[in-house]
Amino acid sequence: MLEDLVKERLKKLESFKKAGIDPYPAELKRTSAIGEVVAGFDKLARAKKKLFLTGRVTSLRVQGGLIFADVRDWSGKIQAVVKKDKLAKHFALFRDNLDIGDFVECGGVLFRTKKGERSIAVSSLKLLVKSLRPLPDQWAGLENIELRLRQRYLDLLLRPAVRDLFIKKSIFWEACRKFLKDENFIEVETPVLEAIPGGADAEPFRTHHNALATDFYLRISLELPLKKLLVGGFEKVFEIGRVFRNEGIDAEHLQDYTQCEFYWAYQDYQGLMKFVQRLYQTVIKITVGSLKTQCQSQTINWGGRWPTFDYYQLFRKHTGLDLAKVPLTDLRKRAEGEKLPLLKSYNRGRLVDLLFKKIVRPHLIQPAFLLDPPVEVEPLAKRLITDRQRVARIQVMACGTELGKGFSELNDPLDQRLRFEEQMKLRQAGDREAQRLDEGFLTALEYGMPPAAGFGFSERLFAVLMDKPVREAVIFPLMRPKGG
Repeated sequence: MLEDLVKERLKKLESFKKAGIDPYPAELKRTSAIGEVVAGFDKLARAKKKLFLTGRVTSLRVQGGLIFADVRDWSGKIQAVVKKDKLAKHFALFRDNLDIGDFVECGGVLFRTKKGERSIAVSSLKLLVKSLRPLPDQWAGLENIELRLRQRYLDLLLRPAVRDLFIKKSIFWEACRKFLKDENFIEVETPVLEAIPGGADAEPFRTHHNALATDFYLRISLELPLKKLLVGGFEKVFEIGRVFRNEGIDAEHLQDYTQCEFYWAYQDYQGLMKFVQRLYQTVIKITVGSLKTQCQSQTINWGGRWPTFDYYQLFRKHTGLDLAKVPLTDLRKRAEGEKLPLLKSYNRGRLVDLLFKKIVRPHLIQPAFLLDPPVEVEPLAKRLITDRQRVARIQVMACGTELGKGFSELNDPLDQRLRFEEQMKLRQAGDREAQRLDEGFLTALEYGMPPAAGFGFSERLFAVLMDKPVREAVIFPLMRPKGG
C-alpha cells in the first residue's frame, strides 16, 4: 500500500537526519548539466577532472559493495557508480536508505563501463532531496487521464512526450510573438479586470475588488482595449494573454486559456487574410518542423494557398437553407430538429451560428478561409459595401473547427451603438452570452478610430496541431477539487 511505502520513506528520512545529514540542503556544487557531460563525454573522461552532477535517481540497484543508480536532470541521464571503498563513511547509509525519486549530487570522474555505458565514478555523494512518495510506476501507474492532469508534474516526470509537448507549446507562442514583432507590431498588456466585459459572446466570471468596493469581471476578450489603442495613435498592436469564459468544458473549450489578438490600422480583411496565412504557415513550420500535421487520423496540409468559402453558399449547401431569405421561424424549427439547446431569446444570428457549428463546420477539414457571415453573427465587424446584411469577416477553418477569426473592424460609433443595443435586448430576454453596451468603448469610437483589421486565435490552434483535446495541451488545466 502507498501509506506503508510512505511510512518506510519517513523512516529512511530519519536515518539520514540521525547521521547528521540534512535531507534538504540549500547548498550544492553542480558544475555541469548531465546533457552537456554526455555530449562531450570522451574528452571530459580523458581529462579525469572531478565533476559534480545533480539530478533525480530514476533507477537503483545494489550489488554487494556497489550501488548503481541512473541519475537524470532536464538535459539527460548518466549512470552513477558508487563503490564502498570510495564512500566508506556513509556507504551503508545510502545503500539502505536511498530511493528512486531522491535527488542527489554525485562528485567524481567520468568513465565507461566494460559494456561502454557512460558513467561517473562517485567519490562524494550528497543527498539533495529525500522523496517521501514513490513514483507512480512503483505502486499504481499513471494511466488515468484525470490523475495525469491533476498531478501533471508526475505526468511530465514519467512521460518524455508530455515534456516535449510543452516545449513545443513554448516554441509556438514564441514564434507567434517573433512573427508579429518582426512585422513591427508592438506588444502591450491590457487589464484582466474589466468593469464591462466585451469583445466576444461569452458569460464572464465575476470578482470583487475590495479597495474599490466594486464588482469587476475577468476579461472574455482582448479586443476592445486594443482597439482603444488604435484611437490613441498606435497602428500595430498585439497582446498574448489569458482570457476567461464561464462556459462548458469539452475537447475544444476551457474556462481560462491563452489568446493572441492583433490590430492593424489602415488595413482591411482582404489584406488580413494574406497576412494570417503567412503567420500560420510560419508558426506551424517552426513548431512542428513541417506544414503537414495529423488530426484524428487525417493528414492536414497547411501549405499552399488556402481556399476561400462563402458563408452563405456553404450554409445552403449543407443545410438547404438560403440565409438571404429564410425566416427566423424556419431557422428555429431546423435548430429544434437538430436537437440543439435553445433559448426563446435566441435571435437570427445565434440560431445561424448554432446550425453552422452543428451541420456545416464538421465538413471543413483542410485549412480554408470562411468569409462574410450575416451581420447578426458578428456585432463588431464592418458591413460589406455590396451587402449591408453581411459583415467583412474571415475565419480560419480546419479539422472541423474554427482556429481563428478576424474582420474589418467596425469604427462607425452610431452603427456600433445600434448593434450593442440589439445585444442588450438579447441579454434582457435571457441570453447570458450576448454582448454588453460599453459606453467607454463607444466614447473612444466617437473620437475616431482609423480603418483597421483585427484578428484573434487561441491555444486551440496549438492543440489541433498536436492532435490533442485542448485540456491535454494545457500544462495545468483547471480541475474539480477532490471530493467536489
